[in-house]
Amino acid sequence: MNSHKRLGLIAGNGKFPIMFAREARSMDYEIIAAGVKGDTSILLKPFVDKMNTFHVSELEQLCAYFRSENVNKAIMAGQVNPDNLFREQMSEDDGLWKLFNAIQDRKADTIFTAVAEKLSEYDIELIDSTFLIQNHLAPQGTLTRRAPTLNELDDISFGREIAKAMGGIDVGQTVVVKDKAIVAIEAMEGTDRTILRGGQIAKQGAVVVKMSKPDQDLRFDVPVVGPRTIRHMRKSRCACLAIESAKTIIIDQDKTVRLADKAGICIVAV
Repeated sequence: MNSHKRLGLIAGNGKFPIMFAREARSMDYEIIAAGVKGDTSILLKPFVDKMNTFHVSELEQLCAYFRSENVNKAIMAGQVNPDNLFREQMSEDDGLWKLFNAIQDRKADTIFTAVAEKLSEYDIELIDSTFLIQNHLAPQGTLTRRAPTLNELDDISFGREIAKAMGGIDVGQTVVVKDKAIVAIEAMEGTDRTILRGGQIAKQGAVVVKMSKPDQDLRFDVPVVGPRTIRHMRKSRCACLAIESAKTIIIDQDKTVRLADKAGICIVAV
């Protein structure tokens, strides 16, 4: 197949990699997937042309795999469990150890930029992770039957400023707000755990605000929500989800909205 129709997929957890692979295959792209051991779902395999899995530390091996398959463009889709980044034992031959010792900090953008640079050493370009899936980006407006209340709108406006400030220093993308009080801010634990922690503190009626970073690099860490987000909000008795239109990927949008409507949760894209 023409190499211009061949893509490498670095697949983390969740449904984002599967969604991307399905869209790409429907457009006649050949997908060469590199999964992360302990993260990537086996359900991805039927939707790709070839798939190998690697430990998170095996970056050199992953790059060599892509080159052996004549991959010159790749995308990242899905999260990687942060526990993999803090293993107690890491040898000097470990690719992750070498990467960490070559960068100034372990912020998400710093790590992913280093990964992109390593790929470029193998003549592999890391491209926009929304490539081919623009139709899954959140449209502007209220997506659910229920619109936000005036109090929720105040919390959204307040939380958006905080989320943008946190994104600006690459801390996280999500904040949980109640009555203009920040009850949880996302760090490396991810959105789901942040929602659970915030809901535990707020008890009920909290607003979850998830925004892109002010200078969002679309190659990685693009905001993603989906049915799993709503399930965690329902469990935490959160009332409203605010996301950024045209910059947030919604997994299974119809199902996400349906679950939110059933739970009385409002989703609004600002």
